[in-house]
Amino acid sequence: MSAFLTIAAIIIGIIGIAKMVEGQIVWGLVLVVLAFAVGPGGISIFT
Repeated sequence: MSAFLTIAAIIIGIIGIAKMVEGQIVWGLVLVVLAFAVGPGGISIFT
């Protein structure tokens, strides 16, 4: 489960950064914060 959450957090984070580069700053920040919340390290909403 930890590996899945790590991969999901990385993918969400990359998409969030890509959105910020495209100019959608708010949507990008939401996705980056979501990546921190999903990731198994630090603050995870699933642990």
